[in-house]
Amino acid sequence: MKFARYGAPGQEKPAVVDHAGQLRDLSGVLPDLAGAVLGDLPAVNPDSLPLVMGNPRIGPPVGNVGKLICIGLNYIDHAAELGVDPPKDPVVFLKATSAIIGANDTVVLPRGSTRGDWEVELGIVIGKRAKYVSEENALDHVAGYTIVNDVSERAFQLERSGQWTKGKSCDTFAPTGPWLVTPDEVGDVQTLDLSVDVNGERVQTGNTRLMIFTVAQIVAYLSELMTLEPGDVIATGTPPGVGMGHKPPRYLSPGDEMVLRISGLGEQRSPVAQDR
Repeated sequence: MKFARYGAPGQEKPAVVDHAGQLRDLSGVLPDLAGAVLGDLPAVNPDSLPLVMGNPRIGPPVGNVGKLICIGLNYIDHAAELGVDPPKDPVVFLKATSAIIGANDTVVLPRGSTRGDWEVELGIVIGKRAKYVSEENALDHVAGYTIVNDVSERAFQLERSGQWTKGKSCDTFAPTGPWLVTPDEVGDVQTLDLSVDVNGERVQTGNTRLMIFTVAQIVAYLSELMTLEPGDVIATGTPPGVGMGHKPPRYLSPGDEMVLRISGLGEQRSPVAQDR
């Protein structure tokens, strides 16, 4: 099934997506798509639920995200485009949850930004608490998958002293969604196509089969470092084609539009603006 959340920021209601792509209100079944409910998502007939009228804002598909964990340099061809050796262990960093916005909300470049960049990533949504889980059992702890745009400010990330957090956690730098898609509907998560278009031009393409560390390996590895709780989101790395990897580099400007797609997970359309 495909789950979503709709409504104004902070007031989102849960929904499911029916076979015609329409939203059906789920608030009579559960209060939100957040926390422990993600471990036991309801199997409902969408046609039995009220149709959501109009064209509401689509919010992040998960509420009250506790941790937004990111994996860096996780595609063999992305490491190659940056001229770095593939990592021997997953590169792990955290991104502020305050960066999370809806799939079609505006990405706002912060003051002083000169190198805003896109990164389409497969997002894992944790459904059941995971601590010291094996690779074989790791996927049992996954509620579903979504799209995450790990928007980055490369000058903040790489030219200011300290860790990557500075260039990764700016407000609006994590468009997430539009949907939370359950594993049974996704199928083989290691064969998904990913892409980004900027202003109608394809700039990034990839496939999850080229991930250095698989979804199961990532969940198992992270569960050794920290307890993964229901509602945590893991962004699993990006394929080649980020702006920094273009020759010459290409970065975001106010007025741009990013369109992100992953097979079966929907589409994001994020306009770009500049903070003042």
